[in-house]
Amino acid sequence: MGMGDQLKMINQLRKAQKELAKEIVEVEAGDGAVVVQINGELKIKKVTIDPERVDLDDIEELEHWVEIAMRDGYAKAQEIAAEKMKPLMGGLGNLGM
Repeated sequence: MGMGDQLKMINQLRKAQKELAKEIVEVEAGDGAVVVQINGELKIKKVTIDPERVDLDDIEELEHWVEIAMRDGYAKAQEIAAEKMKPLMGGLGNLGM
């Protein structure tokens, strides 16, 4: 693999990373009581809690919903990232890193 090919591969990786930053996964738990948005870089963009669907006398339930939404959101975001990066991963072995 020549230097030009390596630069092309690096540029493709940078472009894919920028696209992942814009890719937003939204997951809910507790019938919409908790909504989490995570981007393809696995960064949390937003957490929304609907106070009308939350029983303040049962904070453990709310904590559980947050945990579920975070777990499911991360899993979906990781799937998207893997799909987006998969075509580029084959060329990485040739970069000599």
